[in-house]
Amino acid sequence: MFNQLQGVPPDALLKLIVQFGQDSNPKKVDLGVGVYKDEQGNTPVMQAVTAAEHIILEQQKTKSYIGPAGSPLYCELSAELLFGKNHSVIKDRRISVAQTPGGCGALRMAAEFINVCKPGATVWVSTPTWVNHIPLMCEAGLQLKEYPYYNDETKDVDFDKMLEALETANEGDIVLLHGCCHNPSGADLNQAQWQQVAELILRKHLLPFIDIAYQGLGDGLNEDAHGLRLMADTVPEMIVASSCSKNFGLYRERTGTVVVISSDATRAAISGSQLFSTIRGHYSMPPAHGAAIVETILSQSELNTQWVDELSVMRNRLADNRAAIASALKAVGTDRDFSFITAEKGMFSFLGITPAQVDQLREEHAIYMAGSSRINIAGISTANVEYVAHAISQVIK
Repeated sequence: MFNQLQGVPPDALLKLIVQFGQDSNPKKVDLGVGVYKDEQGNTPVMQAVTAAEHIILEQQKTKSYIGPAGSPLYCELSAELLFGKNHSVIKDRRISVAQTPGGCGALRMAAEFINVCKPGATVWVSTPTWVNHIPLMCEAGLQLKEYPYYNDETKDVDFDKMLEALETANEGDIVLLHGCCHNPSGADLNQAQWQQVAELILRKHLLPFIDIAYQGLGDGLNEDAHGLRLMADTVPEMIVASSCSKNFGLYRERTGTVVVISSDATRAAISGSQLFSTIRGHYSMPPAHGAAIVETILSQSELNTQWVDELSVMRNRLADNRAAIASALKAVGTDRDFSFITAEKGMFSFLGITPAQVDQLREEHAIYMAGSSRINIAGISTANVEYVAHAISQVIK
């Protein structure tokens, strides 16, 4: 049976991780893999997370299953984090919430749920989008179309072309939007643009599907949820996928959430039953530990304050790194304007250099990044920023 299989090329970013690990250059810099790093290049365990784990260790009395929807308290608190405690979709019981194995699990279960509602439905994704969006949607049986999003020339959202493309969408199509900190570009919709997109989606009877994986790493927890909350105020139905990997640092714990908003409480109960049945048929029920950490932090005021403070440090560091690399590139006399980096949000930005120049940076300077020139801003540090700027200046001359 297995003799007919063909090998699959390794994921490009995972290949970069291996190459970086094998590189003996003491000056090597990893700007590739999409995880948060501190000044020393480590992906730390947040102190609030460690404190929560101690509490769990002392109080946990069972390892029994938690059911397809996951922990009820986690689901409740996650919804409040996304929408705000007093949002009408929560008060009116219009939401169905499930804990998932990471943001990927949330996206895939949402895609499977969509395919139950409308087999082979069309999902519109941004160009570019996070690379894993495509297999997660397509392997669930959905069809993909693309809408222009990032303008390589202006280094910003190509909003007019985005709207023009979405005007051609058919009733019932799904529009996948990044809630904040767009991956891979870092270019986000502003509040006025979110309003226009929400009005278009409502008018054309489309279904918004928002992936919010970086809440709190852009402008703040509430600020980053503005578009999501505005959309929920506007449309009768909506899907949200969120992740705790970045803002809680729970990468390996695989902790995420999928939310389905329906037009009323009765339909929400029906949607939830179908969503939970879909989950049951895939992985049965999610792992518990990461969700236990999150609900412990969000339910205890002292830990919540500690987490918010730590998250603020991470967010401010990313903003400082953006300013530092833009300033360093200007200081070394590059003939390009990299100030756009400071206007972007979250962990990522496109440098706008060619794949050949990306290769040159890796081969001659041991600076690693995606072939698209997407860099992880968290990989910048005070120790390497001048080195990185000089290297970039050399390859673009």
